[in-house]
Amino acid sequence: MIDRIVSALGAQAPYLLDHTSTTIPRESITVPSPSSVTDVFGASDRNSRVLVNLQRIHSTGRLADTGYVSILPVDQGIEHSAGASFAKNPIYFDPARIVELAIEGGCNAVASTFGVLGNVARTYAHHIPFVVKINHNELLTYPNKFDQVLFGTVRQAHDMGAAAIGATIYFGSAESARQIVEISQAFALAHELGMATILWCYLRNPAFKADKDYHVAADLTGQANHLGVTIGADIIKQKLPENNGGFKALNMGGSSYGKLDNRMYTELASDHPIDLCRYQVANCYMGRIGLINSGGASGDNDMAEAIATAVINKRAGGMGLISGRKAFQRPMDEGVELLHAIQDVYLCQDVTIA
Repeated sequence: MIDRIVSALGAQAPYLLDHTSTTIPRESITVPSPSSVTDVFGASDRNSRVLVNLQRIHSTGRLADTGYVSILPVDQGIEHSAGASFAKNPIYFDPARIVELAIEGGCNAVASTFGVLGNVARTYAHHIPFVVKINHNELLTYPNKFDQVLFGTVRQAHDMGAAAIGATIYFGSAESARQIVEISQAFALAHELGMATILWCYLRNPAFKADKDYHVAADLTGQANHLGVTIGADIIKQKLPENNGGFKALNMGGSSYGKLDNRMYTELASDHPIDLCRYQVANCYMGRIGLINSGGASGDNDMAEAIATAVINKRAGGMGLISGRKAFQRPMDEGVELLHAIQDVYLCQDVTIA
């Protein structure tokens, strides 16, 4: 298994597989394990039904009972428009095919919209855990706007048999305060009803694009993660960090934004991608709340990119990957192969925590 991973990584293999983290030590973080649900949530305020659904997610698919998760998310029909998302592979206009890909791909759960999962709930909800995404950014309003709005209720998701709800907050946006209140309340009700919660902790503000795209800065995404765990997320979804210094950049030119300590950059992180991701993990209560990184858009080197992302996430102390477009924007057998390749990184004992 390690030979296939090394081959896929190519010249990156030594850089990613041999890295030793000297920033936040491995011993400081809670590493995913078969007993993660009990170890982390057994002493929490989550009720027993939440633990049952978290354990169900952890006990499904090829990564069952490892502490790691692989989730297929397909909400792009709303988030990126259905035609643009499914033109490469029109079979995924059909909700059943989305769930079938998650099952055939050995995923722990499938995340999608009220419409997609509700349409096939009686057929599949008892076969694979459903994560119902309760809010979305739609791109039909003219001119396009960027705001996450609720598309249904928590009780609808519960009645559907969902194991969890998912939501996005655009941290840093003008609408973020309203979204924080909405999703905090939604997560509280989901926990009351026994469902787990997953938060897409995304950044959104034109000011975050300067000399670099600081929407993927470790310091800003790390703080978004910390806000996410604060409002009760059981799992955090975040983009893989690509740079750092967002707070510094936004405090240049006489402006004042946020708070920073230079040790965030000199002691708690380096420029290595595993250390940048570990800073994200640290902001998830030192890994007590699992971090899953997104797989990103589909391109020319999807297999290598997906495996590299999985290696970075795992070695940083993350819990897994949530990869959609790389899987569903190709024939189903190739999508299954890609999902299995991601999962193999987490099954491979030779890929260790840095």
